Amino acid sequence: MAKFRDPSNVQQVEPEGPAPMSSAGPVVQDRAMGDLLREARNLTAEQVEEVLRYQREHHVRFGEAAIALGFVNADDVLFALSQQFHYVYVPDQLDGVNEELVTLRSPFSHQAEAFRRIRSQLMMRVFGETDVRRALAVVSANPGDGKTFFAANLAVVLAQLGGRTLLVDGDLRGPRQHEVFGINSTAGLSGLLSGRVEAQVIQQIPALPNLFVLPVGITPPNPLELIERSAFALLIRELLSKFDHVIFDTPASVYGADAGVIAARCGAALVIARKDQSRVAELQELVDSLAESPAKLAGVIMNEF
Repeated sequence: MAKFRDPSNVQQVEPEGPAPMSSAGPVVQDRAMGDLLREARNLTAEQVEEVLRYQREHHVRFGEAAIALGFVNADDVLFALSQQFHYVYVPDQLDGVNEELVTLRSPFSHQAEAFRRIRSQLMMRVFGETDVRRALAVVSANPGDGKTFFAANLAVVLAQLGGRTLLVDGDLRGPRQHEVFGINSTAGLSGLLSGRVEAQVIQQIPALPNLFVLPVGITPPNPLELIERSAFALLIRELLSKFDHVIFDTPASVYGADAGVIAARCGAALVIARKDQSRVAELQELVDSLAESPAKLAGVIMNEF
């Protein structure tokens, strides 16, 4: 059983367009830090010259000089760096973003770095096999283990790689992803599986255009029966053809067989345990059941919060 033991406490867009091409490949349009900061803070020519003079005298970077003189702050420099390295980070769009989305609100924090380390492992273990397309089910034994929080932040860091990422709320018993992302949940997965034709069931997240969320919609009275229908397997196959990464949130396994069925349909599962809360016997039972299913067990995450 693969295990990810991370010491960090992990609690705590469509792209605007392709880069121009040349015969040698993509041409990266880099811009100087000074230009980016000048535009962000409307620095005057005199202020820029003062920054340059301070930079020469103290042998520091342009951003450090601008901070020292009080013309910009650290967030301005982080934003400029993200532009230079083509990293999706739009702080102006984060007002009202749920505090649980630490990888979106604080992408340079140690919590976000912990998710990126897990992402790297999953890229090798699950998403790196080009001959097999799998979705990933995030499962846990009990409610309150942090599964929804983990699935949401994992989807964010996958989308930050640049590929189209879809987060599906497969918790048909107690859905919460629509609350985490602040989206409408009048239509969604339950409607698709019951055969209803509904518009805009997959919603794009404005702060991260590569990230899409499929909420549950109306909570159904027969969740297990819906996901056991052949339509669910067909839906996953269709989603895998349209998105680079597909992540499923699931109900806790104590509520029934839903998580195991979803994991088997997805082809891969990642188990979430909560430090000092999860019981070894329940966790072992969950892992054993997944090992006997068609799903590939990607590992176990110990969530500390």
